[in-house]
Amino acid sequence: MAHYDLPHNHEGNIDKVLDRMPCLEDFQDVAFLFQQLGDPTRLKLVWLICHSEECVCNLAAALGVSAPAVSHHLKSLRRSELIVSRRDGKEVFYTLADTVQARMLHQTIDALFKITCPTSQEKQQ
Repeated sequence: MAHYDLPHNHEGNIDKVLDRMPCLEDFQDVAFLFQQLGDPTRLKLVWLICHSEECVCNLAAALGVSAPAVSHHLKSLRRSELIVSRRDGKEVFYTLADTVQARMLHQTIDALFKITCPTSQEKQQ
């Protein structure tokens, strides 16, 4: 255990916590992930994509925004590795990525909006 030369000794566990603190790059990655959800349109997109694989045109129509605006938001969400895309002919479909972060986000979104995922309900039936 390293000594951190803290100004006060409160007999706490801060030294143990500091020993396990992630590096700055990890904090930057997580901050970027949270930043993606700071925009209401992007949050709506994530909510929709959590529950349905969709194309840009349908997402734009559902949100009442332009397809280029949706594409811009989707690009940012892809960069954060929250969503993935697949091409079917000329159309590209977007869905939630199969990652720990994306699954946790899905659960968090469902909890915050107090809903049960429609796709989970279908699987249970």
